[in-house]
Amino acid sequence: MTLSDTRGAIGGAPVTPRRGVAATAHDSWVVAKRNLRRMTRIPEIVVFGLMQPVMFVLLFSYVMGGAIAIPGAQPSHQTYIEYLMAGIFAQTVTFAVAGASAGIAEDMTKGLVDRFRSLPMSRAAVLTGRTLADLVQTAFILVVLALVALAVGWRIHNGVLDMLAAFGLLLLLGYAFSWIGALIGLSVRSPEAATSAGLIWLFPLTFVSNAFVPVSSMPDWLQPVAYWNPFSATVQACRSLFGNQLGPVPDSWPMQHAALVSVVWSVVIMAVFSWLAVRKYRRAAG
Repeated sequence: MTLSDTRGAIGGAPVTPRRGVAATAHDSWVVAKRNLRRMTRIPEIVVFGLMQPVMFVLLFSYVMGGAIAIPGAQPSHQTYIEYLMAGIFAQTVTFAVAGASAGIAEDMTKGLVDRFRSLPMSRAAVLTGRTLADLVQTAFILVVLALVALAVGWRIHNGVLDMLAAFGLLLLLGYAFSWIGALIGLSVRSPEAATSAGLIWLFPLTFVSNAFVPVSSMPDWLQPVAYWNPFSATVQACRSLFGNQLGPVPDSWPMQHAALVSVVWSVVIMAVFSWLAVRKYRRAAG
């Protein structure tokens, strides 16, 4: 079944959606391919998605790198770029929420829901396919961003398996957050509103964390919030896996067990928001 099968079906009675894991997986792959083809036809989506994280790497490392003190290390461009990159990677995968929100909102405003509802396809497949396509785009951006980081001095000091585990945690977090983007895109009335709603809450999430400065520099009352932030757990786990940990690991339970906390947060976010998003989509689809 392809999306072209929708021709002539719009306007008819709603069709009973297919059920079962195999049917959902097949339909999700069809939708994912549709979105991946769209990305290749509009390369600006990927190009502009790359520009922001690359600018963050260059600005933070060269402008602020010599001024921010990291516990256990002398302030310098080299030490800060190693401290910084796990945070930039995590920020990149979570900021993809805005693109997911806007894309789904655009599909809604263009009547794509009406086209899909005329097909005997899984209701969950529309959103799953979209989030999988966004995951592929995010993985590509991470690869390019890692190459840029290597060019400006970032280094991985552990083995290949640890590196792959770190990027796996990042992609898992990004995929979990893409379901938040899906719910936002289904809840607003325009792509412009979806972009704003997808970004505004991410700034406090990323900055009240260990991504750019040590949590110990924050007020005492804010430090527990930063340590239990799912963003902080993923950043800390990636620093350890990349071999970029400078100084001792903070004496906080989520930081001492960062990989476990990162996985648990990602799974919980994915479970909750995928259920909410699919329920929202079913209501929108009638």
